[in-house]
Amino acid sequence: MTKYAKIERTLMHPKYVWQLPVRFYHWINALVIVILTITGFIIGDPPAIQSSLEASFSYWFGTVRFIHFVAAYIFLFNFIMRLYWGFAGNKFAKWSNFIPYSKQHWIDMWEVVKVDIFQVKCVHNPNLGHNALASFTYFLTFIVFLLQVLTGFGIYAAMSPSWFPQLFEWVPALLGGDIATRQLHHILMWFFILFAAVHVYLVFYHDYIEKNGVTSSMIGGWKFQEKDKVERERD
Repeated sequence: MTKYAKIERTLMHPKYVWQLPVRFYHWINALVIVILTITGFIIGDPPAIQSSLEASFSYWFGTVRFIHFVAAYIFLFNFIMRLYWGFAGNKFAKWSNFIPYSKQHWIDMWEVVKVDIFQVKCVHNPNLGHNALASFTYFLTFIVFLLQVLTGFGIYAAMSPSWFPQLFEWVPALLGGDIATRQLHHILMWFFILFAAVHVYLVFYHDYIEKNGVTSSMIGGWKFQEKDKVERERD
């Protein structure tokens, strides 16, 4: 007996989502955060390395601090570039994607929470770019980025005669002193560590359940958009 059944197939069409500046920002940010975290740990709790060399010939700690400061400047200018690209980039990079100003954005965020935490079935992602929860989370990270820049250069102002760090000398006074500023700077570092762990997990998780190229898109820029097609096939 021959019969026909409607079988719904999902065709995936490529869509260029992440422009080159966004991808550069992402990977530069990832690299400098790793460098800042490692060197920050060493600066906060330096190991007692025994050496018979003259102190002037063993400048490893100064090198660590130098790397930390260079990475901090790269972090800052990379952050400024992303702020600018939030206005100059395509619709997926715009600031309107990150700020939950509409009721629908909050509804979409709750749907993503149910998928990520309660493991309900992912029906679809209405946002080809970042999903609603991810975009809001990134908005919060931008705020933390700003705080980290303020506290970091605020600490640096006390030991640098350069004009740029001196622009932040008011930060320790505002936060109650150098020690409080350092503690906040250290706490914010742990935010980056925890965020990175959750971020990596969710990227691979959504890549698996959505199958739209979430992981590879931050390398090549392309994601895949669903277009449903109903066709009749012989059973």
